[in-house]
Amino acid sequence: MTIWIDADACPRVIKEIVFRASERLNLPVILVANKPLAKHHARLISSVVVDDGPDVADDYIAEQAAAQDLVITADIPLAARIVAKGAVGIDPRGELYNEENVGERLSMRDLMQSLRSEGLVQGGPAQFGMTDRQRFASSLDRVLTRMAREVKKQ
Repeated sequence: MTIWIDADACPRVIKEIVFRASERLNLPVILVANKPLAKHHARLISSVVVDDGPDVADDYIAEQAAAQDLVITADIPLAARIVAKGAVGIDPRGELYNEENVGERLSMRDLMQSLRSEGLVQGGPAQFGMTDRQRFASSLDRVLTRMAREVKKQ
Protein backbone atom coordinates (compact mmCIF):
# COMPACT_ATOMS: atom_id res chain seq x y z
CA MET A 1 0.00 0.00 0.00
CA THR A 2 1.25 3.45 -0.98
CA ILE A 3 -0.12 6.86 -0.04
CA TRP A 4 -0.18 9.31 -2.94
CA ILE A 5 -0.58 13.06 -2.36
CA ASP A 6 -1.78 15.43 -5.07
CA ALA A 7 0.69 17.92 -3.66
CA ASP A 8 0.20 21.10 -5.69
CA ALA A 9 -2.66 22.41 -3.55
CA CYS A 10 -2.54 20.14 -0.50
CA PRO A 11 -2.17 22.12 2.75
CA ARG A 12 1.16 21.62 4.50
CA VAL A 13 -0.55 20.58 7.74
CA ILE A 14 -2.26 17.71 5.90
CA LYS A 15 1.06 16.56 4.46
CA GLU A 16 2.54 16.57 7.97
CA ILE A 17 -0.31 14.42 9.31
CA VAL A 18 0.25 11.95 6.46
CA PHE A 19 4.02 11.93 7.08
CA ARG A 20 3.49 11.03 10.75
CA ALA A 21 1.10 8.22 9.80
CA SER A 22 3.61 7.00 7.23
CA GLU A 23 6.35 6.73 9.84
CA ARG A 24 4.07 5.10 12.40
CA LEU A 25 2.77 2.47 9.96
CA ASN A 26 5.86 2.15 7.73
CA LEU A 27 3.97 3.17 4.58
CA PRO A 28 5.58 4.89 1.59
CA VAL A 29 4.29 8.33 0.57
CA ILE A 30 4.71 9.80 -2.90
CA LEU A 31 4.03 13.50 -3.45
CA VAL A 32 3.22 14.45 -7.03
CA ALA A 33 3.40 18.06 -8.21
CA ASN A 34 4.24 20.08 -11.29
CA LYS A 35 6.77 22.21 -9.42
CA PRO A 36 9.70 21.25 -7.20
CA LEU A 37 8.76 20.56 -3.58
CA ALA A 38 10.75 20.99 -0.38
CA LYS A 39 13.09 18.07 0.22
CA HIS A 40 11.94 15.49 2.74
CA HIS A 41 14.45 13.58 4.78
CA ALA A 42 12.16 10.77 5.89
CA ARG A 43 13.10 7.47 4.25
CA LEU A 44 9.50 6.67 3.22
CA ILE A 45 8.71 9.98 1.51
CA SER A 46 9.52 10.68 -2.12
CA SER A 47 8.49 13.30 -4.65
CA VAL A 48 7.72 13.21 -8.34
CA VAL A 49 7.78 16.41 -10.37
CA VAL A 50 5.72 16.14 -13.55
CA ASP A 51 5.56 18.50 -16.50
CA ASP A 52 3.65 21.72 -16.09
CA GLY A 53 0.10 21.74 -17.40
CA PRO A 54 -3.46 21.10 -16.37
CA ASP A 55 -4.12 17.65 -14.95
CA VAL A 56 -0.59 16.33 -15.60
CA ALA A 57 -0.09 15.47 -11.92
CA ASP A 58 -3.60 14.00 -11.76
CA ASP A 59 -2.93 11.85 -14.83
CA TYR A 60 0.31 10.58 -13.30
CA ILE A 61 -1.37 9.62 -10.03
CA ALA A 62 -4.32 7.99 -11.81
CA GLU A 63 -1.94 5.91 -13.95
CA GLN A 64 0.41 4.90 -11.15
CA ALA A 65 -1.91 4.33 -8.17
CA ALA A 66 -3.03 0.76 -7.58
CA ALA A 67 -6.24 -0.62 -6.09
CA GLN A 68 -4.74 -1.02 -2.61
CA ASP A 69 -3.42 2.57 -2.51
CA LEU A 70 -4.70 5.71 -0.82
CA VAL A 71 -4.82 9.05 -2.64
CA ILE A 72 -5.08 12.40 -0.89
CA THR A 73 -6.64 14.94 -3.28
CA ALA A 74 -9.16 17.75 -3.44
CA ASP A 75 -9.54 17.15 -7.18
CA ILE A 76 -12.88 15.43 -7.68
CA PRO A 77 -12.25 14.24 -11.26
CA LEU A 78 -9.04 12.57 -10.03
CA ALA A 79 -10.97 11.07 -7.11
CA ALA A 80 -13.50 9.61 -9.56
CA ARG A 81 -10.68 8.00 -11.56
CA ILE A 82 -9.10 6.60 -8.39
CA VAL A 83 -12.36 5.15 -7.09
CA ALA A 84 -13.00 3.55 -10.49
CA LYS A 85 -9.64 1.75 -10.13
CA GLY A 86 -10.61 0.44 -6.71
CA ALA A 87 -8.27 2.74 -4.78
CA VAL A 88 -9.38 4.90 -1.86
CA GLY A 89 -9.45 8.69 -1.87
CA ILE A 90 -9.71 11.31 0.88
CA ASP A 91 -9.87 15.04 0.41
CA PRO A 92 -7.84 17.34 2.69
CA ARG A 93 -11.00 18.16 4.65
CA GLY A 94 -11.52 14.50 5.58
CA GLU A 95 -14.24 13.58 3.08
CA LEU A 96 -13.91 10.00 1.92
CA TYR A 97 -14.46 9.45 -1.79
CA ASN A 98 -16.27 6.21 -2.56
CA GLU A 99 -18.48 4.65 -5.23
CA GLU A 100 -21.61 5.98 -3.54
CA ASN A 101 -20.63 9.66 -3.41
CA VAL A 102 -18.01 10.42 -6.04
CA GLY A 103 -20.50 10.67 -8.92
CA GLU A 104 -22.67 13.08 -6.95
CA ARG A 105 -19.63 15.14 -5.92
CA LEU A 106 -18.48 15.30 -9.54
CA SER A 107 -21.92 16.50 -10.69
CA MET A 108 -22.04 19.13 -7.94
CA ARG A 109 -18.55 20.34 -8.86
CA ASP A 110 -19.55 20.70 -12.50
CA LEU A 111 -22.73 22.56 -11.56
CA MET A 112 -20.89 24.99 -9.27
CA GLN A 113 -18.20 25.55 -11.91
CA SER A 114 -20.93 26.40 -14.44
CA LEU A 115 -22.70 28.76 -12.02
CA ARG A 116 -19.41 30.53 -11.24
CA SER A 117 -18.57 30.95 -14.93
CA GLU A 118 -21.99 32.55 -15.48
CA GLY A 119 -21.47 34.86 -12.51
CA LEU A 120 -24.38 33.39 -10.56
CA VAL A 121 -22.19 32.15 -7.70
CA GLN A 122 -19.01 33.68 -6.37
CA GLY A 123 -16.25 32.39 -4.18
CA GLY A 124 -15.03 28.93 -3.45
CA PRO A 125 -14.78 26.64 -0.47
CA ALA A 126 -14.55 28.00 3.04
CA GLN A 127 -11.12 28.70 4.50
CA PHE A 128 -9.28 25.61 5.74
CA GLY A 129 -9.49 25.41 9.53
CA MET A 130 -8.80 23.36 12.63
CA THR A 131 -12.04 21.37 12.29
CA ASP A 132 -11.00 20.34 8.76
CA ARG A 133 -7.59 19.28 10.04
CA GLN A 134 -9.12 17.16 12.81
CA ARG A 135 -11.67 15.62 10.46
CA PHE A 136 -8.88 14.69 8.04
CA ALA A 137 -6.74 13.10 10.76
CA SER A 138 -9.69 11.07 11.98
CA SER A 139 -10.66 9.94 8.45
CA LEU A 140 -7.07 9.04 7.64
CA ASP A 141 -6.77 6.94 10.78
CA ARG A 142 -10.03 5.07 10.04
CA VAL A 143 -9.13 4.43 6.41
CA LEU A 144 -5.61 3.24 7.16
CA THR A 145 -6.87 0.92 9.90
CA ARG A 146 -9.49 -0.55 7.57
CA MET A 147 -7.03 -0.93 4.69
CA ALA A 148 -4.45 -2.60 6.95
CA ARG A 149 -7.06 -5.14 8.06
CA GLU A 150 -7.97 -5.87 4.46
CA VAL A 151 -4.32 -6.40 3.52
CA LYS A 152 -3.84 -8.81 6.43
CA LYS A 153 -6.86 -10.85 5.29
CA GLN A 154 -5.29 -11.42 1.88
